[in-house]
Amino acid sequence: MTALREVAVVGAGAAGLHAAEALRRAGYDGRLTLIGAEDEPPYDRPPLSKHLLSGKWQPDRLVLRGPEALHQLAVDLRLGVRAERLDRRDRTVRLADGGRVRCEAVILATGVRPRRLPGAEAPLAGAHVLRTLADALALREELRAGARLLVVGGGLLGAEAAATAVELGAEVTWLVSTATPLAGVLGRETAALLAGLHREHGVRIRRGVAAAVTERHGRASGVRLADGSQLAADAVLMAVGSEPATEWLAGSGVLLDDGVVCDAYCAAGPGVWAAGDTASWPDPRTGRHRRLEQRTNASEQALYAARNLLAGPDGARQAYEPVPYLWTDQYGLRVQAFGRPGGAERFEVVDGSLAERRFAAVCVRDGLVCGAVGIASARAMRGLRARVAAHSPWPTGPA
Repeated sequence: MTALREVAVVGAGAAGLHAAEALRRAGYDGRLTLIGAEDEPPYDRPPLSKHLLSGKWQPDRLVLRGPEALHQLAVDLRLGVRAERLDRRDRTVRLADGGRVRCEAVILATGVRPRRLPGAEAPLAGAHVLRTLADALALREELRAGARLLVVGGGLLGAEAAATAVELGAEVTWLVSTATPLAGVLGRETAALLAGLHREHGVRIRRGVAAAVTERHGRASGVRLADGSQLAADAVLMAVGSEPATEWLAGSGVLLDDGVVCDAYCAAGPGVWAAGDTASWPDPRTGRHRRLEQRTNASEQALYAARNLLAGPDGARQAYEPVPYLWTDQYGLRVQAFGRPGGAERFEVVDGSLAERRFAAVCVRDGLVCGAVGIASARAMRGLRARVAAHSPWPTGPA
């Protein structure tokens, strides 16, 4: 183990917290600073679009560690202050409040920032994103019965928010750019089943591309589409993707390309490591760099980054080779996926059935298992994980 005495973790979300905890568990007893831009202590983000947005949970349920656990972690917790610059030569992180944090090594875990549509780049009443606790609470205020919510974006965040809102009594239109939303993530079959569920519950799925948020009397009034038509709404949720929050690293010498570019060990250069949504590392199968915006990845990659940091360049470092995993809860159903179901050529149910809305299926490409997806089939899905990890051959059969 290296003789480091000062380590900083920038980003106080799940990845940052797990990195700090992993450092302590591995025996690091030096100064440890955890820097977060939000005022809140580390909290979990997946429930924002579900339990918190619905009102079933209050903010205290999202907190990942209570005051006593954070005290025992012996971390210098800097909340409500943004990192503005990484000075690698001076070995400091400069903060927006003028402070400086010395660090011999740093783990970058600043996550991502939601994209916004033209017309709502600056704050606009009724135009929402959903990334932070404050975002979720602001949107929750809009979801009264009968309110017209327009959800823009066909990803998991948009799907979860649409499901939550319609169950609260809002009139929901879900604007997507593809024929079957979520097909690229979950595969055509599962995505089609979920789209059917949305329609059954009253969500209007509209295909189109949003060009800009429209405004009336200082408030969002809907969106204008690329074809010139308009959709009216009382509130708009912009769930149109995100981008890594790495602008503060400009000029630091850290290589940036859709995130912090890392090697297989999560290292981005001497003394610099990255984990979570912002980290881009080489896929062990393809060699191409990729990022994963998944909750499980945040905690797992943080563990590798911390351990490899302490191992040092000549130590027993371990390459990060995850099995991508995601889940989503919609209409009381838990959907799970391993690997890359969206890239499959074949979809084969091995347990349950689509008609039951309870199944587990393997997804096959080039004769190998590339993913698995299931609904309400946790046990069967656990059994398929090893197949996905090994890219096991799958018997030839009907497509």
